[in-house]
Amino acid sequence: MEAKQYTRDNLAENLRAHGINPTHQRIEIAHALFSRCEHLSADQIMAIVNERHSETSKATVYNTLNLFLEKKLIREVIVNPNKVFYDPNTSPHYHMYDVESGELTDIDAADIRISGMPALPRGMVTEGMDIVIRVRPADPTQ
Repeated sequence: MEAKQYTRDNLAENLRAHGINPTHQRIEIAHALFSRCEHLSADQIMAIVNERHSETSKATVYNTLNLFLEKKLIREVIVNPNKVFYDPNTSPHYHMYDVESGELTDIDAADIRISGMPALPRGMVTEGMDIVIRVRPADPTQ
């Protein structure tokens, strides 16, 4: 897959295309997310943004991330109740989370097979499915 080159200008255009007013802070948050091929926490995003301009509050980061989620620009990956990552890759895929190192990696959707799903309530459709496989180093004494 060819990596796209993200600039602040084309990110501003992308935000506009999704109905988002591209403020300076939103563009910087988008740049922090999209210019890296990484899963980042809100605190990591805030640190990256504030390296360049130390003016972005935690509230602004969270509000912007929630807006990006609402507009489906990013995905939220909850690996445990206290650890949430934001993923700029919105194509179908799943995740593996190393509970010791904190590393979150992608798993191609084709590498996972689901053999059944429960019947959905009347009038409901599936919007998506998240799978996080949590791993840790094996205990060498066993």
